Amino acid sequence: MTALEDRRSSAETSDTVTSSGLYTYDLAPTKREGRRWGAYNVFTLWANDVHSLGNYAFAIGLFALGLNVWGILAAFALASVLLFLLLTLSGFMGHKTGVPFPVMSRIAFGIKGAKLPAAVRGAVAIAWFGIQTYLASAVLSTLLIALFPGLARLDTNSLLGQSTLGWITFLVLWALQVLIVSYGMQMIRRYMAVAAPTTLLTMCALAVWMFVRADGSISLSDGDPLTGGAMWLQVLQAAALWVVIYGTFVLNFCDFTRSARSRGSIVRGNVIGIPVNMLFFAGIVAVLSGAQFSLDGHVITSPTDIVRTVPNMFLLAVASLALIALTVAVNLLANFVAPIYALVDLFPHRLDFRRAGLVSAVLGLVITPWNLYNSPVVVNYFLGGLGALLGPLFGVIMADYWLLRRSRVNVPALYTEDAGAEYHYRRGYNPRAVGAFVPAAAIAVVVALVPFFHAVAGFSWFVGAIIAAVLYAAIADRASPIRDVDGEAIAVAAE
Repeated sequence: MTALEDRRSSAETSDTVTSSGLYTYDLAPTKREGRRWGAYNVFTLWANDVHSLGNYAFAIGLFALGLNVWGILAAFALASVLLFLLLTLSGFMGHKTGVPFPVMSRIAFGIKGAKLPAAVRGAVAIAWFGIQTYLASAVLSTLLIALFPGLARLDTNSLLGQSTLGWITFLVLWALQVLIVSYGMQMIRRYMAVAAPTTLLTMCALAVWMFVRADGSISLSDGDPLTGGAMWLQVLQAAALWVVIYGTFVLNFCDFTRSARSRGSIVRGNVIGIPVNMLFFAGIVAVLSGAQFSLDGHVITSPTDIVRTVPNMFLLAVASLALIALTVAVNLLANFVAPIYALVDLFPHRLDFRRAGLVSAVLGLVITPWNLYNSPVVVNYFLGGLGALLGPLFGVIMADYWLLRRSRVNVPALYTEDAGAEYHYRRGYNPRAVGAFVPAAAIAVVVALVPFFHAVAGFSWFVGAIIAAVLYAAIADRASPIRDVDGEAIAVAAE
């Protein structure tokens, strides 16, 4: 028997026997004793993720769309309150049960039906893992050419849409992430703990430098700001889109909080990491975009536009490496962990955390993400359509956990194929959850993708989540008994 098989050996409680197809070491609940994620670790999730290059591009784009500085701050203040509430509720679920997202989904969708939300979340993450790695590799290629101009000759050819230098930098960063993940969640936690303060200091220094360059004068708008109702509509849409960006995280936040020490650590980490950190982020965006506009009348599209203008080569290298480290951290958090657990859930007899990480990385490579990123049709329709499905999934899962069960979960029953068990439903599927999800998902996708609804497309996640939650609350089975049993008897040590 291998070590992996040994860790999967059958575990029993007084009335439940786990199934090898549902219970593995990586999917098992974590013991409460020994959980290591404190408030600082939760904070580093957001310190890294909020300050991603993609988020800066989105926020700076609001300046270009006509929102003034105060409008941008209002949008992020509203979004941060919503996200704090949603992520705290989601985080509490992980802390109570100790299970990752694919197992959490079994509560509402059934032991087999849960593979649907896990697969959707995993597919979105794999695509964005590849895209984010490509964006980081582009920064690294630019830095290497600046340091060693002779390398520019390696950046002129094309193999499957990528130059030789592009392939080298992509594979280096790809391998680095695979190496980090191969050491498990503990190594990811340590990497984030170092990357978070590095990111914050770098972005703050960049903002101070721009402020000094602009002689302490920044533009509060692009010269023709929105006003009145148009401004407030843009504020609401911006806030909604910011929540949509985190639609992935609000689903699988439990992947991280299953190792949280207490509810208090989740709340404290979320308070500093979301409202406080997001307003700090908005302030940096205001300084960067306002200072650049004050200097030359142009609106930047990303912090990398400013980094390229740093006159000192040493400082340019430091800033570029910090942005690369940041992108790697974001990728590990938002786009690597989710597909790993999804793949372990789909192939429990073949994959563990490390093997699933390698498979996820290979998939993120073979899709040639640079071609996806450069195809508006793929990004807008394929990834946009998948993203629209996340809201309905969240609506069903949250309505089932908080409204129907009132946070009462029989954790051992999540790992048994016994036909009489709580989460077996009908052949492993909960038809009521599927019945609420399908129409809500159809409406959300239509709102997100059909041009007629372009004005409200940014609200598709909310539309899907609310409709799914309402439908499920109306048709859910309230007759079956609900038990609250912890998973300590079958739990494993937390990382």
